[in-house]
Amino acid sequence: MASGPRITIIEGGPYKVEGHVPLSEDAIVSTHGRYPMQYRRVRDYATEGRDGYLLCRCGRSKAMPFCDGTHAAIGFTGEETASREPYAERAERYSGPRLALLDDDRCAYARFCHRLGSEVWTLTERAADERTERSAIAAAWECPTGRLTSFDRLTGEPYEQGFEPGIVILEDVEERASGPLFVRGGIPLIGADGFEYEVRNRYALCRCGHSRDVPFCDAYHISYRFYDGSESFEGLWGGEDPTIEALPGEGELVEPPHMRRGGSVASDAKRPEG
Repeated sequence: MASGPRITIIEGGPYKVEGHVPLSEDAIVSTHGRYPMQYRRVRDYATEGRDGYLLCRCGRSKAMPFCDGTHAAIGFTGEETASREPYAERAERYSGPRLALLDDDRCAYARFCHRLGSEVWTLTERAADERTERSAIAAAWECPTGRLTSFDRLTGEPYEQGFEPGIVILEDVEERASGPLFVRGGIPLIGADGFEYEVRNRYALCRCGHSRDVPFCDAYHISYRFYDGSESFEGLWGGEDPTIEALPGEGELVEPPHMRRGGSVASDAKRPEG
């Protein structure tokens, strides 16, 4: 494989991150006690000059978010169980007058899909004006798992934020649970057996050790009440994550996104039967 940012799953062990990938931590909080949710920066880790590092996958490290070898002591296996089919083949399709939506149901319960007193599916189906359209797009493209992809119904072009490669550790402050690794910018993911997962602009990796969709997050950290000791649970966070656009810019909806993975998708999404 060519050199560059990548994540390799070590069998029974951690995630091996290579290629000078920035590492940060964000708190997921609501906007004045209601939707939409926000990413608020907690810290940036000093990874400059480091070609790589190991991130805990078993949820038991005493050196979070980094691996300290505990996985070996507890007999962690971390067997990969997630589907390896391409996103477009797994996702259900929804359509509205101006937008369509793909949804593969890979949820981390981050709740960014809720806006304008509604949610992304209804907003997509009713997006007949620019305000609703912008909100529908934002409700999809802020999802950390990549579950939701909003796209132009006529051209099939997806709306995606132009992330640089990076990893953000998520802390769900309101749910009192430490969340997944939010991987951004098309970083390749290689399975323990050498399988190369489909390259995606956004995906979320489990780090609590309890997902049933390994290596991806399935929101089980909420039920498990996974806690990594983050200071964010004491209300210590800063401003909004500067790398994330809360809404598409005014008048920019017709501009093609500069970050695309895998080209366009079908131009007219349909709600699945049943």
